[in-house]
Amino acid sequence: MMNPTTGRGPTGRRRRARAAAGALCLLAGALTATASGTSPVSALTPPVALTADDLTTWQTNGIVWSMAASDAGVVYAGGTFSSVRPPGAAAGTSEQQALNFAAFDAATGEPTGCALSFTLSSGTATVRALALSPDQKTLYVGGQFGAVNGVGVSNIAAIDTATCTPRQDFKVSVTATVRALAVTSDTVYLGGDFNKVAGQTRNKFAAVTTGAALKPWKADADDVGRAVELTPDGRRVLLGGNFFKVNGTTSHALAVVDATTGAVVKGYPAGFIPDTSTVQDITTDATGFYTANEGTGGGVFDGRIALNLGDFAQRWRDTCLGATQAVLVHEGVLYSGSHAHDCASMGGFPDQPRRHLLAQSVNDPKLLPWFPDTNDGIGEPVGPRVMAQTDKGGHHYLWVGGEFTTVNGVRQQGLTRFADGPDTGAPWVPNISLSTVAPGKIEVNWQTSFDADDGELTYRIYKDGAATPVHTTTGYSLFWDRPQLRWTDTDVAPGETHSYRISASDGTNTSAKSPALSATVTATAQKYPARVLSDGASLYWRYDEGTSTFAADTGSGRNNGFLRNSPAYRQTPAAVAGPSTAIGFNGTNQYAYSNKRHAHPARFSVETWIRTTTAKGGRIIGFGNVTMQNSTQFDKHVYMRDDGRLVFGVYNGGARTITTPAAYNNGAWHHVVATQGTGGMALYVDGKLRASNTSYTVNQKYSGYWRVGGDNLNNWPGRPTSNFFAGQVDETAVYPTALSASTVGAHYALRTG
Repeated sequence: MMNPTTGRGPTGRRRRARAAAGALCLLAGALTATASGTSPVSALTPPVALTADDLTTWQTNGIVWSMAASDAGVVYAGGTFSSVRPPGAAAGTSEQQALNFAAFDAATGEPTGCALSFTLSSGTATVRALALSPDQKTLYVGGQFGAVNGVGVSNIAAIDTATCTPRQDFKVSVTATVRALAVTSDTVYLGGDFNKVAGQTRNKFAAVTTGAALKPWKADADDVGRAVELTPDGRRVLLGGNFFKVNGTTSHALAVVDATTGAVVKGYPAGFIPDTSTVQDITTDATGFYTANEGTGGGVFDGRIALNLGDFAQRWRDTCLGATQAVLVHEGVLYSGSHAHDCASMGGFPDQPRRHLLAQSVNDPKLLPWFPDTNDGIGEPVGPRVMAQTDKGGHHYLWVGGEFTTVNGVRQQGLTRFADGPDTGAPWVPNISLSTVAPGKIEVNWQTSFDADDGELTYRIYKDGAATPVHTTTGYSLFWDRPQLRWTDTDVAPGETHSYRISASDGTNTSAKSPALSATVTATAQKYPARVLSDGASLYWRYDEGTSTFAADTGSGRNNGFLRNSPAYRQTPAAVAGPSTAIGFNGTNQYAYSNKRHAHPARFSVETWIRTTTAKGGRIIGFGNVTMQNSTQFDKHVYMRDDGRLVFGVYNGGARTITTPAAYNNGAWHHVVATQGTGGMALYVDGKLRASNTSYTVNQKYSGYWRVGGDNLNNWPGRPTSNFFAGQVDETAVYPTALSASTVGAHYALRTG
């Protein structure tokens, strides 16, 4: 059988940034909120100086491939477009002609008076590379074009920035597209598709003087050159592209060559960057250089690599998928444009929808809390293609160009920009849950919020409608990692009812308060949940929340869950006695998954209550490697067949399953417990052992998430019609051990107590 686990104000912003610098130094992948709401910090990680709030910016009607920003605050943009239009204007309205080139004021986002037309007698002209000379007097332009403002050129041109006119003294023939440029006071380095420059052989890379004379410098490559960057000392040139050899030396996609001769100084052997991947962009700072990588097919590498300038060796790399097109360093932060997804292998989000703009420390690949976003847009599509940074009027500006047509969910094509203020976006409203399992207190649990440009948020709890918070704390969260926090109110008495609301603040903006939620203090412990906790549940979801995305963990580990696609909340009657409710899943797309990614559970128990009349079966609870899609690795699960019988399965070279002889889709509540340990597999229903196999002691080894209500069941024995369970679920618990038969029986017996 097939493997069933694969299934084939600006100043206000700066004050806030300084105040929050310690919080923003957190390493995202290792961050978990503690009982007091604090998180570990790293002195190596800088604060992110920019907000995620995009500023109003003029648009293009096509793709922006290249940008350069001057010290005077002018941003030049080149690409494949024919017009620009004001922010907010729909495509085809209020357009001004701009043939593949435009210039903008960095601070206002509006066009300057510099207008140039790059054209081609036949075919589509495009501007693929822009680079300013060190003295800012000349803008060098590369691409595929035959004229600038009607003046004949051959895929490369020089523009006098003072007059915005082509320099007549810079003419050199390049036989094909120029994709990359780097400039010194006397040399222009270029990379692209060409094989001849000035009539002489230069394969993919070349150098000419600023007077357009071909230099003897040679770095011949066997495939397209896409990136050229000088080291800060000017002694080396960093090359990126599709190539496998440079000057006959094996070096795939990346090479370091001498700036005078072109001789290879450092080559990168096969496998350093997979054969299926290329380098699209390179940027530098004082100590390192950083690559943007794109791959196709299997085994690709799409992330970023940081390398040291001293020895050209790797400092770090991330392993996100989603082709990276652009990288830029600003104040110790590496910004990148891509369509990133599947970042779990490097501590990021597992499989969320694509994210197109990311930030990382130059010292560490963990993602920092900066998450503006675009869409993929037109063209290939990818989204962002290029970045440029400059300062003006005392403020920092980051410009982004590409093929996107929306920014932060609002229509905006081709161009956008971000700055160090103002910060206008408030955090999400927190999700709240109350627990009264223990007598004489109310536990207030909440799912940490999300803010697009702040990881550390301040939470204020308000009791019984008071205007002054009864408790204030902080917690760190990212959009895919929103740990549960808890505060216990002991200033209560049995029989009293109290209500609570929570707000979240980034220091500048504060969310609305959460809807009021009430609970009544008990005089005695609730027997069933107290026993689940005492028997060591590492995850315990009771589903007592209101409308939210939050499944609170009642246990000490605060291993909360996300609820997907709005399941039916507060279903009654619940499975066990006491002030509790159940949750209902529709059998189509609703489910819950754990916030935490868990290491392989070699020994475990899963426990839950179900009630259903479905004839389509479905996965009730199990382990999977992703969260927002059907898993590609999936086992350690209990599912119902179409006939109502329950199957417990693990994978170990093949599906290992045990099945109940009876059906349990009769509309009554049933208690289901599945265990695996040294004694094999056991499946209990309503306190009794219904199926077992002592030989099945091993399951598939991978990290993943606990999921309830649905996931992949491809190729599993007795696969039901639906991957998703239609019915009610309650009191879900996971244990790091195999529960004994007597413990399972004791849990079932407490259902009415």
